[in-house]
Amino acid sequence: MLRNATWTLSNFCRGKPQPPFDQVRPALPALERLIHSTDEEVLTDACWALSYLSDGTNDKIQSVIEAGVVPRLVELLQHQSPSVLIPALRSIGNIVTGDDLQTQCVISHGALLSLLSLLTHNHKKSIKKEACWTISNITAGNRDQIQAVCEAGLICPLVNLLQNAEFDIKKEAAWAISNATSGGSPDQIKYMVEQGVVKPLCDLLVCPDPRIITVCLEGLENILKVGEAEKVTGNTGDVNFYAQLIDDAEGLEKIENLQSHDNSEIYEKAVKILETYWLEEEDETLPPGDPSAQGFQFGGGNDAAVPPGGFNFQ
Repeated sequence: MLRNATWTLSNFCRGKPQPPFDQVRPALPALERLIHSTDEEVLTDACWALSYLSDGTNDKIQSVIEAGVVPRLVELLQHQSPSVLIPALRSIGNIVTGDDLQTQCVISHGALLSLLSLLTHNHKKSIKKEACWTISNITAGNRDQIQAVCEAGLICPLVNLLQNAEFDIKKEAAWAISNATSGGSPDQIKYMVEQGVVKPLCDLLVCPDPRIITVCLEGLENILKVGEAEKVTGNTGDVNFYAQLIDDAEGLEKIENLQSHDNSEIYEKAVKILETYWLEEEDETLPPGDPSAQGFQFGGGNDAAVPPGGFNFQ
């Protein structure tokens, strides 16, 4: 009977459009008790119900948190049955789409080590993909949260998946890394470079998904900014070391090729990156009056004209 009741309760919580939250909110105290069941079917349906209730605005997420379910959901990330683990992971993933305080609640209950286990053990593709998506929402948080991800040892397995996993997993791993470079400190970005993020980000610049190409370009641009700051302060001997790393990873050639991409956002971002981080360097190697400098200004400001076919620095 408890199985049937939990299944029914779960169905009350789902639907497109979603049921009015005020009508299903009273289910939360019961669900908090049900997720402590030892029955796998009850656990499964209770976790799916929580995933439906946490899928929405921050006020819905807050109600789920205040029901006291987060500690047990984190525990269930280690459940041996995928039928329980998957909805528990979806619920945690939904909660970390909320604000920084809501995300911190998940981190404070130890979710990062559970996520590490999901990335590094032999779990099915859908679980690894969902774990990467969850981490990408955490790395979209503040610097302390990005630091927590680094200290939990998540960057290295993310890089491994970014390099070697199926494309669906690579996409989510790319978001996780790019978000971390966007909000991370220079030291955090240096750490990520040391963990090997540059090469797999460059490799994905030839993928068929324009949104992921843009995400990878944004990640590489954030890395280049840190390299440029190091160059300006003289720490790297007047060389943007990260620009050199990207060139060595065949990233420069790929960025050049993106100047002919059909997507205007990708084309414009590629041109901007080349103008900012490679034109000035190219200019320094040209003799005075070199005819190849005709037509656009090296190191040039915003009115530099792009030559037909784009820039080429090979």
